[in-house]
Amino acid sequence: MKALYKDGPHAGLELVDRPDPVAGPDEVVIRVLRTGICGTDLHIQRWDDWAASAVKAPLIPGHEFYGEVVEVGPLVHDIAVGNRVSGEGHIVCGMCRNCRAGRRQMCIRTIGLGVQRDGAYAEYLTLPATNVWVHHSDVTPELGAIFDPLGNAVHTALAFPLVGEDVLVTGCGPIGLMAIAIARHVGARFIAATDVSAPRLELARQMGADAVVDVSREDIRDAQRALGMREGFDIGFEMSGAPSALPAMIDNMNHGGRIAMLGLPTGPFGVDWGKIVTHMLTVKGIYGREMFETWNAMGAMLQTSPVLRESISRIIAEVLPAREWEKGFAAAASAGTGKIILDWTEL
Repeated sequence: MKALYKDGPHAGLELVDRPDPVAGPDEVVIRVLRTGICGTDLHIQRWDDWAASAVKAPLIPGHEFYGEVVEVGPLVHDIAVGNRVSGEGHIVCGMCRNCRAGRRQMCIRTIGLGVQRDGAYAEYLTLPATNVWVHHSDVTPELGAIFDPLGNAVHTALAFPLVGEDVLVTGCGPIGLMAIAIARHVGARFIAATDVSAPRLELARQMGADAVVDVSREDIRDAQRALGMREGFDIGFEMSGAPSALPAMIDNMNHGGRIAMLGLPTGPFGVDWGKIVTHMLTVKGIYGREMFETWNAMGAMLQTSPVLRESISRIIAEVLPAREWEKGFAAAASAGTGKIILDWTEL
């Protein structure tokens, strides 16, 4: 099969021939149709400090995908050849305290698809059947390919009750933009979004933001005044990882406000812990997706809301043949666009 491959601990990827994967008794083989390019994949391509510390090379990267089941192991049930699927990219041990308590997203021995195990940038991949998500028929291949990052957005957005609440979203990358759409769908009152990219702020408006703030030249409090807000924001989604974002969010929260933090900082930074205490703020770290409540929630919302499906699909900026992967990676690295999808039926 053709696959994007990293043959050792160094920068770069190559489109090469690799052996077809073989499924274990509790696994399935999936023919990959579409993959999304993720920031994690850019780290692996560049082979930066994070990749060197976390990734086992040689490796086929990639964890955002949509495909068709072509083989099932003898111990697999409830999944059939021909099913159109995506997959949960965190493969858990099943035996640690969190796994046994049903908190599998907190497994202490998680293995990442396309990080510590060969992933989806290939014509075929294998995955444990317990990690496979079977799609409804109205999910397009392109939409199915972004279920993984959509799950990050849904996990963040549903961390706290949203109905009637005022929401601040810092960072309008693809996941932040999807979180805006989810907050609007669920019933938030006002949604304000921040970024430094004019195209992404325009996308934020299209996703349902009531106010957008270019934080390189505007203040978040201006958005509060424009919206007629008398108090601070009730809910915050920190999606950027920028050192200035969380402190700015804290400064604009109402007393008792709740913050869901998905953005991963590149290093330590200071926050006003006194304000967190005296304003009685809650800060909750978010990583990945809840297995599989998040998948159920996003599947149900997309199945029942054509408006939400259309909104989330706006995140997809371009679909390229997999043979043009270098162009796709360059576009994704520009950080000013939506999701880039690779089509593995075009090699």
